[in-house]
Parts: sequence; structure tokens; C-alpha cells
Amino acid sequence: MKIYTKTGDKGTTSLVGGTRVSKTELRIEAYGTVDELNSYIGLVRDQKVNEHRKDILKEIQDRLFTIGSILASEPEQTKKRIPDLHESDIELLEKEMDSMDALLEPMRFFILPGGHQSVSFAHLARTVCRRAERIVIRLSEESEVNELIIRYLNRLSDYIFVLCRMMAKELEIEEIAWKPRV
Repeated sequence: MKIYTKTGDKGTTSLVGGTRVSKTELRIEAYGTVDELNSYIGLVRDQKVNEHRKDILKEIQDRLFTIGSILASEPEQTKKRIPDLHESDIELLEKEMDSMDALLEPMRFFILPGGHQSVSFAHLARTVCRRAERIVIRLSEESEVNELIIRYLNRLSDYIFVLCRMMAKELEIEEIAWKPRV
């Protein structure tokens, strides 16, 4: 099977279920942004500091593929079996955050992204996650969207933020406080 089909040459793509839609549709923007996020999570997973977190980051990537599959499907699609998201997926993120948070100093200020390339990659993933969440929320205002998707993306951005802090601690990088001009 060839990777190119030429079916999208006129600016349309197929949803799971067969309906062709414009590549500019909000649904396509939503799952495309989730795909972008998945790539950033892969970049974060590849950082040496995350060697012992590869499994959880791979699990997150798997869940993002699940979310992409759900978003790429017509709501009434029944022809193909689509993986699903579970409450336990959100609970796993919460458990992981709690474990990391127990090892971190309490936050006393807003933190400027950066300090180390690995931490910066994670902050990029966090901001793409927030964008994906906003787009999915917009999509939910015009079409049915599984509410677990929005909750998962919201919790994932929190997880990534805590991960940024944990990575900084493990890399012995000082968190840079935001000090607003007044």
C-alpha cells in the first residue's frame, strides 16, 4: 500500500466512517493538534532525564492516539471499532502528578519556561496541550465530544507542568521566578 493516495489533493480528507470533509474543519484541527502534541510528547520521552518515565510517556502517547481516533470519527460511526478512553486514564495522570509533587518544593511564584533544553521541550508540549484542549472545547460547542477527552487534556497539561518542575529538579536547574514589573 502506498502512503500517498492523492485523495486529499483538493483539500479534503475522510473521517473514520467515510465522510469527506474540508481539511480546515474544526474536527480536523482538533485531532491534528492532538497529533502535534503526541509528537512533542515523543520528544519529551526521548530526553535522557526521562529515561525512567518512558513507560508513562508512551502510555500518554497511546492515549493521545486514542483521542485522535475518537476525534477523527463521525459521531454515529459504527463500521470500525475505535479505542476508548477511561476514567482510569485520568486517574493515572493524577497519581503520577501526586508522586512527583510530593518530591517538589511548594510553588511560591509563577515559573518562566526554560532553564534547560529538555525542560523547554516539555513546556512546548504543555502549551500545545492547552491549545488542543481549547480547540476540542470549541468543537464540543458545535458537535458531540466525549467529555473524558476534555478532562484528559486538561489533566495532561497539569501533568506536563509538574513534569517540567520534576525535570528541572532532577537536572538541578533552578526554576526562574516571574517577577512582574510594577
